Amino acid sequence: MSQSRPQILVVDDDDEIRSLLQVVLTRAGFHVREARDAPTARRTLGVQGDVDLIILDIMMPGEDGLSFCQRLRETLNIPILMISARGLSIDRSIGLELGADDYLPKPFERRELVARVKAILRRGGSSTKASQLRVGGLLIDLDRRSVFGGQDAPLSLTSGEFELLRCFVDRPGRVLSRDQLIEWTRGRSSDTFDRNIDVQMSRLRKKLVEGGFPEDGFKTVRNVGYVLTAAVENAP
Repeated sequence: MSQSRPQILVVDDDDEIRSLLQVVLTRAGFHVREARDAPTARRTLGVQGDVDLIILDIMMPGEDGLSFCQRLRETLNIPILMISARGLSIDRSIGLELGADDYLPKPFERRELVARVKAILRRGGSSTKASQLRVGGLLIDLDRRSVFGGQDAPLSLTSGEFELLRCFVDRPGRVLSRDQLIEWTRGRSSDTFDRNIDVQMSRLRKKLVEGGFPEDGFKTVRNVGYVLTAAVENAP
């Protein structure tokens, strides 16, 4: 994240929305740049690459937000908050699966927008730097590949279960498909069936809950995959 005020790039073809976000985010202490379409956003990122977060509209002329998000994820790891006037659950699922960090339907409350932006920025600066994380009441030691529950009692996770958990901890709030989980935990050449991932997820969730993890800390997204809904924070 930038050392000065966090830099936000708003990508939306609606002039009124961009103007509104400029005012709201500036008052909240952010520095805001604007782009009305994907090509303009790419030029902005190419010239001024110190953007900390992108607010991206789905419905844009030419290349839409979903396509832009997918292409962006191939080269950059800038956090993305997607917004859409349609508010369809399928948009949310697809957007998160393609790499967006969060999704907010229009119209939205100004306070909620600012809260979502701040939450994404906090997450974006945490998991890649800390070796110990607090997730849903559990302590996860990434270096030791260990998980501890209440009263620092160790949880007995297999190597595969820990790798599966790590996938979600590295991408909190993102819907991860079964294909992605198979690739990241077992490689592209794996012939593991989707059902096996479901079984492994079931075992992992059971062990975590027994250690004090909230039962709703993971959410199953029908026909897509899973998402870690519990907060991920640096361990003190």
